[in-house]
Formats: sequence, C-alpha cells, structure tokens
Amino acid sequence: MVRLLLWVVLIGAAVYFFKRMGKRSAPDRKTEPPEIAAEPMVRCAHCGVHLPRDRALSLESNVGKQWYCSQTHMEQGPGSRDR
Repeated sequence: MVRLLLWVVLIGAAVYFFKRMGKRSAPDRKTEPPEIAAEPMVRCAHCGVHLPRDRALSLESNVGKQWYCSQTHMEQGPGSRDR
C-alpha cells in the first residue's frame, strides 16, 4: 500500500513540475490587433448618417463644403438642423 501511495505522489509531482515548466517556457505574448488606418468620417448634410469621406459626395456652397451619402440626398439639399 505504501508503495502505491509513493508512486501516486511521484507521478503527481512529475505532472505538476512539467506543467510549471511548460508555462515558464512559453513567453507571455499579448496578441494585439493589427493597426488599421482610420478613415476620416463625414456627416451627410441631409440625413445625418456618418460615412467614410472617400465614399461621400461633396458639394461646395456658400456655407462651405457639405457632404452627402448619395446623389439623391445631394439633389434634395441639406435637411433640417433639429437632428
């Protein structure tokens, strides 16, 4: 019985030490998301939706440059300012 208990303790100790050694050898690497270049966002003057500037349509007016999300909204002009 003592012999069996000795084997259980030895195997348990071996498993414990192997697990600890495995954790130490693996460096702590934090995976960081790749850097994504943020595109400037603009707001549609008609409906107020935000979209990337490279996908928006611009129109020069006496107020300044206004951005629109679609040709239809550009033709309809600026919407109400109470949004």
